Amino acid sequence: MSTTMTFTIDGKPCIAEQGSYILGAAKQNGIYIPSLCNIDGVAPRGSCRICTVKVNDKLMAACSTPVTEGMTIENDTEELREIRSQILELLFVEGNHFCPSCEKSGNCELQALGYRFKMMIPRYPYQFPMREIDAAMPKLVKDHNRCILCKRCIRAIKTDDGKNLFAFKDRGHKLTISIDPSLASTITDELAERAAKICPVGALLKKEVGFAQPIGTRTYDLEPIGAEVERAGTAK
Repeated sequence: MSTTMTFTIDGKPCIAEQGSYILGAAKQNGIYIPSLCNIDGVAPRGSCRICTVKVNDKLMAACSTPVTEGMTIENDTEELREIRSQILELLFVEGNHFCPSCEKSGNCELQALGYRFKMMIPRYPYQFPMREIDAAMPKLVKDHNRCILCKRCIRAIKTDDGKNLFAFKDRGHKLTISIDPSLASTITDELAERAAKICPVGALLKKEVGFAQPIGTRTYDLEPIGAEVERAGTAK
């Protein structure tokens, strides 16, 4: 019995292994679908919805929707570009994202998607919420102003014995990411660095290494987000 399936994205024939999700299957076929919450190797949660696609005329999250045989997927349409642009603008206005002063500028996936979607002045009013910066931990700084509640840190960062370092606190507009203080006081440099790297924005920063990578040499200073996926697809 075959373990592969055939499907199409924007009319392009594609092949994927059984059990694949649309987001990963598209990447394997050289098609970029944007996402802010997805992590390779970690079960998807569909938190950010930037990866919204149309499957058989229904809007679905590409990160958490399995590929099926003969599936027809729309990814690059005016409707979907507009949906993604609206989500991006909402993420920018509900936080305090001052890119020029952010250490993650140039490595920030939210910023890079803003450039990719040619975001200028958001259509929504800025909220400018009052949010704290927590620098009490010995190895990490947590800036709630930049957090987009993508759950990456909650889902991927655990201690050696499997304990979660991060968790959600409160609900609604008061929802924030909290850190277990006892675990945070004993984490290794390696785990702190991994937490900072897995954050798609500048909400988690490792202490004592600020601006170690010069501006102009950072990931999205060199090429747009998604370029490596699309380049691989062109080479096939």
